[in-house]
Amino acid sequence: MNIRMVLLASAAAFAASTPVLAADAIVAAEPEPVEYVRVCDAYGTGYFYIPGTETCLKIEGYIRFQVNVGDRPGNSVTRPNDSDWDAVTRGQVQFTAKSDTEYGPLTGVIVMQFNADNATDQDAILDSAYLDVAGFRAGLFYSWWDDGLSGETDDIGSIVTLHNSLRYQYESGTFYAGISVDELEDGFYQSGEGPNNVGVAFGVGGTAGAFSYQVTGGWDFDNEDGAIRAMGTVEIGPGTLGLAAVYSSGPNSYYSAAEWAVAAEYAIKATDKLKITPGVQYYGDYGVDGDDFGDGDAWKVGLTVDYQIVDNFYAKASVQYLDPDDGDDSTSGYFRLQRSF
Repeated sequence: MNIRMVLLASAAAFAASTPVLAADAIVAAEPEPVEYVRVCDAYGTGYFYIPGTETCLKIEGYIRFQVNVGDRPGNSVTRPNDSDWDAVTRGQVQFTAKSDTEYGPLTGVIVMQFNADNATDQDAILDSAYLDVAGFRAGLFYSWWDDGLSGETDDIGSIVTLHNSLRYQYESGTFYAGISVDELEDGFYQSGEGPNNVGVAFGVGGTAGAFSYQVTGGWDFDNEDGAIRAMGTVEIGPGTLGLAAVYSSGPNSYYSAAEWAVAAEYAIKATDKLKITPGVQYYGDYGVDGDDFGDGDAWKVGLTVDYQIVDNFYAKASVQYLDPDDGDDSTSGYFRLQRSF
């Protein structure tokens, strides 16, 4: 037997005596624990838990494109425009945080608004920022005087409705009542006065079946004048009838358009997507002459059309005609596209 045969025989004997072993199993690494975003349905749709907390957050807003037309179109973004039309774009985002406390839900709201008249004329503003708990609200927010009828014809609110304020409001299912202390630094001022003003306002409102109502008042301490307003709506036929009246003892930060005014509109729901709202308003002692109201009256008529293109996307068109006794008549309006999210 040669050496070759010896080696082969030895290898065969070793293979026969060695047990067959299975291949080593592949063990996957354990995944890192991940905390996925959880839906929070305690406060309505759109809320989710901030990871690692029990605070619920909602993010919403809109994108708006608007073309203003008229004798002096201007816009809410920049100064009045010399041409008879002006296009503007706005983006707004709102963050609402809520969490449960022993006093009820603690709410915090931040609203940021970004406006652009063109590529170089732009601004970013804090539109609202406030905290709310147990009926108390403190921060920068809109007053009850910002409310109005659903169309665009009525002119029954303050020229500036966003204030740093402290407010308490009681609410039940169909009724609310509240009082606020407002810093009025950018409203109406009499001759010789400066932006260091304070006011007290109240709001009462609610619903009763197809009828809704609101009564709002305010006293401007610096100007020593106040205003009161009442509004109501009721569903009649294919639409909703809205009526409003306002009286002001003198020009002040809560109302300074006229000594008194009445407004009416009828919002017709033509289809599920189309709403047509004609409106009219009459002013007594219209405008401001020095520190008092003017002597002439004025009237205004207009039409607003709302159309929902698809969910969260709608178009609005409005045209208004104003005819004062002591001034030139004017026509103005706008066309708007808005996508909400």
